[in-house]
Amino acid sequence: MSTDIHGGIEFRHPGVDTDCYDGEPWVTAMDLWPLYDETDYAAFACLFGVRNYAGFQPLAPDRGLPDDLSSGMRSQLGPLVATGDLDGASWVNWAELASIDLATVPDLRTGRLTWHTKSLPSVRYRQFVADPWPSEVLSVVGVPPADVHRAAERVEWTTGEMVCVYERLTVGAVLGPETHWPHVFAVMRALAGRFGDEGVRLVVAFD
Repeated sequence: MSTDIHGGIEFRHPGVDTDCYDGEPWVTAMDLWPLYDETDYAAFACLFGVRNYAGFQPLAPDRGLPDDLSSGMRSQLGPLVATGDLDGASWVNWAELASIDLATVPDLRTGRLTWHTKSLPSVRYRQFVADPWPSEVLSVVGVPPADVHRAAERVEWTTGEMVCVYERLTVGAVLGPETHWPHVFAVMRALAGRFGDEGVRLVVAFD
């Protein structure tokens, strides 16, 4: 069974500490799904420790939903909590995300292999690997290019009807420009310019 992510971005209202504001402290800025629509366990593991097969040291694992969760986020996530359909929840603010070391590598796996068939309908497979690669994987993807383990970028090759890609696992690789995360980060960065780095957070839950 796959694991999906839900949630959105909130900001802390600047009037919270004033006498003239009587609204909620955190306000929903945007749901996650228009910005992020992927199921990538490496990213889930890197940020929140969910499906952590690669062995990342997650940035914000198992924090649960904030006590001061905005009403907008509560209306989205609350029904899932009530029915027990959520499996893990957490949050992280922009200050923490902005301080991520993109060169960090996981403890257990060195890279991620993806392969798919040339013919249509194409079928895609993905697997985390450590050195040396398992023989059952090599039997599918064939002998990779000689410099594959030294490459800083993704490496692509073809074996028969298979198109194979290897990428070294780093934080930058799983949150980088080939993913949807830059869209999320761009919105959070823009909001942080107005509400402060700790006044913008991403709240998520998984099912």
